[in-house]
Amino acid sequence: MKVCLYAVSMLLICLTTGCQQQAAEESSNQQQTASSEADANTGMQQQPISGIDLAAMDKTVTAGDDFFTFANGEWLKNTEIPSDKSNYSSFTKLADAAESNIRTIVEEISNAENVPPGSAEQKIRDFYQAYMNQEAADTKGYQPLVEDLARLDAIDSRTALFSAMGHLQLLGVNQPLIAFINQDSKEATQYALYLTQAGLTLPDRDYYLEQTERFDNARELLQKHIIRLFELTQMDNAVSRAQAISALESKIAEHHWQRVDNRDRDKTYNKVSIPELQELAGGIDWTAFFAAAEIPEQAYLIIRQPSYIQALPEILDSASLDTWKDYLKFQLLDAYAAYLSEPFTQADFEFHSKGLQGISEQRPRWKRAIEAANDVMGEQLGQIYVQRYFQPEAKQRMTELVESLREAYRKSILELDWMGEQTKQQAIDKLAKFSPKIGYPDIWRDYDSLSISADDLVGNIKNGTAFDSLRDINKLGGPIDRGEWFMTPQTVNAYYNPPMNEIVFPAAILQPPFFYLGADDAVNYGGIGAVIGHEMGHGFDDQGSKSDGDGNLRNWWTDQDREEFQKRTSQLVEQYAGYDAIDGEYVNGELTLGENIGDLGGLSIAYKAWQESLNGEPSPVIDGLSGQQRFFLGWAQVWQRLYRDEELKRRLKIDPHSPAKFRVNGIVTNMPEFYDAFGVSPEDPMYTEPEKRVKIW
Repeated sequence: MKVCLYAVSMLLICLTTGCQQQAAEESSNQQQTASSEADANTGMQQQPISGIDLAAMDKTVTAGDDFFTFANGEWLKNTEIPSDKSNYSSFTKLADAAESNIRTIVEEISNAENVPPGSAEQKIRDFYQAYMNQEAADTKGYQPLVEDLARLDAIDSRTALFSAMGHLQLLGVNQPLIAFINQDSKEATQYALYLTQAGLTLPDRDYYLEQTERFDNARELLQKHIIRLFELTQMDNAVSRAQAISALESKIAEHHWQRVDNRDRDKTYNKVSIPELQELAGGIDWTAFFAAAEIPEQAYLIIRQPSYIQALPEILDSASLDTWKDYLKFQLLDAYAAYLSEPFTQADFEFHSKGLQGISEQRPRWKRAIEAANDVMGEQLGQIYVQRYFQPEAKQRMTELVESLREAYRKSILELDWMGEQTKQQAIDKLAKFSPKIGYPDIWRDYDSLSISADDLVGNIKNGTAFDSLRDINKLGGPIDRGEWFMTPQTVNAYYNPPMNEIVFPAAILQPPFFYLGADDAVNYGGIGAVIGHEMGHGFDDQGSKSDGDGNLRNWWTDQDREEFQKRTSQLVEQYAGYDAIDGEYVNGELTLGENIGDLGGLSIAYKAWQESLNGEPSPVIDGLSGQQRFFLGWAQVWQRLYRDEELKRRLKIDPHSPAKFRVNGIVTNMPEFYDAFGVSPEDPMYTEPEKRVKIW
């Protein structure tokens, strides 16, 4: 959904950011066939399934030359990025399959008769019908936003300006200041109010501040986008107003923290009282802002970027009240353009998708409708999705794998030669308190108070956004909801949530190539096993390791052990900073450090867990591949991904995950088991001298 939603999810640590149906069905069929063959041949000798896509491999390249290409080269050569996507991967293939499954559910409900008013079915049906009614959207034009635009035009003071900002927050509109609710990082048994920087339309502060041709073009693109939206709403002097808004966003960008600092959990935890907030940023009408955002008075709040909040009065003074009104009008139009008439949806596509990501074709309307439905009522759809498409056996097997990885992590921690006993015991305590969630919630979200209409698409989006905002606000003062999920079951991803100290694996990721119920264990440990290890690893990465087993931001390390840890993580920063991703643009080793630690620890611990699962027995050779080889190929094929150039460059600026090639090659070169598996020698390009290989957990 296009509207801007800041919530706990911005602090989650996810596996990735973001197939054609036939390919997805083939994967599903392969899993089902493996399971049925095992059932049919109980008690009989059978050849286990490797789970490796042999056709994807490029045997003209050796593992020691480029393991990513060796594992995926033919797939990379023969796969095209669909014209409506910025990248294409194993994740995309499964996400497309889940999207198609949700479409089946939604269309069946839409065709049903006698749907009870107020029921989940009524809301799903009416939301989808409202979205799919292109004719109604074209007839209305921007009429659904006329009252909101008039309200902004009536702003006549700073107090009114901050009231408008607070109201727009409920509607998910981007602006310089965003308040959201999360667990208090230092008192994880209670919820707290957070303030964070926002307000930029381009992906990152560097797009405004760096003077290069690429970013010059992006800024020009932004101005054209503002002009187009203003012209579509019959605003005069669109060019000069767009120039003023661009200058204002550049001023905001000057004070934005860089992404490396924004992921630092110590720097971004700054607890202040309301009087202290008023002293920090005088001239801001906080009372008006919080009241309009329907946030009750709090004894304290947590500021993520104090210097930015302190600079808000200066930012406020840098533009006239009229420019601020125009800025908010633009942000409102930009947030909702995708739900208006065709000229607006086209403008939205040409800026956000074509201009910034290189996508050549707008997604079909049904896909956009399903994405929005997932955002507005994801768990209602997820409940039906799980009933139809999730295999209960997968949850049991995942539970076993989680415990296998937990035990391997425990043994690995005890064996560390660089960590002292005091810190080891704290780490073991945290590991024991990891709470796994697998497949779907035990208690589904209640949508009774969400109002959905069959003839008001924009109203439905507004209601859905406000529903989520108010649901979060109502957490304040209440007990922690430890059953809450921050991804839907139909999401192809996974996450670690530090204040909950939980690892979460939605149903949709529990299928090939990540997870094969009927395949030999080597590929499962290299795939979903490493994913489990990755999420566990976030509890022990450079930032996750700052929280204890109860989720509290607390230093449980001795100074010496922390120093030893940082020596090893700095090696990983240096390693990844040396990777040229495209046209001389390198991976940001500091920005991607947490994810790289997760990958390295995840794959290393998964390998250890797999070895222990063999109980001293040799792993069979299948499809001419040893167990070791299948383990590493399982990891490599999970990360099949192609990027458009524009998208890859964008991600290098904003994404804490390394590009797919380096998530494979960068990790395996640090593992001696990889060298053994494929006979990699000092003459091979992939070879790294033993003393330079990074081992952390």
